[in-house]
Amino acid sequence: MNPNLARRNLAACCSALALSLGLALMPLLGHAQESPKVKITTNMGEIMVELYPDKAPKTVANFLQYVKDKHYNGTIFHRVIANFMIQGGGYDIKYKERPTRAPVQHEGRQAMTAGLKNQTGYLAMARTNDPQSATAQFFINTVDNAFLDPTPIPDGDPVKRFEYRGQVYENVPRENLLNALQLFGYTVFGKVTSGMDVVDKIRATPTGMGGPFRTDVPKTPVVIQSITLVQ
Repeated sequence: MNPNLARRNLAACCSALALSLGLALMPLLGHAQESPKVKITTNMGEIMVELYPDKAPKTVANFLQYVKDKHYNGTIFHRVIANFMIQGGGYDIKYKERPTRAPVQHEGRQAMTAGLKNQTGYLAMARTNDPQSATAQFFINTVDNAFLDPTPIPDGDPVKRFEYRGQVYENVPRENLLNALQLFGYTVFGKVTSGMDVVDKIRATPTGMGGPFRTDVPKTPVVIQSITLVQ
């Protein structure tokens, strides 16, 4: 056989094989890169949300387990502050608190490093003053809330210079800063992809006293009828 012809045939075979493998792998690669999506169905409309397990894996897994368990079905947005956020997922329409699993590990710094911040339309986990107390409740930022983001800790141990709220600290043990409660912020784990008009309707609803809460409760209950995984 002509050596040049043999080389051309081999090159053509290799090219065809590479194309075949590439086409076979494309669906797998595409699937691996897709983010889970959930639909929040309320009595005021639907909100579509994209979740980011690559940025906050434990938080997203925790949230999706509550979705699977139908924990959110029949709960309410019990705290609505128009120029701040809307919070729900913990109480039913009679203000009875739903039982929850153990808290999920705080992943705020990890998520922020990956690009997730408390910006308009982003979801974050609600919690008490204890950063490690988040369970099922979540909130949707209705404005940019940079003050809710974790505070970055500079390199070094001790940290030579650290500034917080106008105060400068020098030579601070790194562990002290990593464990300072006020520096944790709130873990962002998802984003509204459609239905911000519904979020805006919810945040504009009149509020007052309700159940055990003295303020910020919608006078007409905003009910989360269901949260379902759609992808």
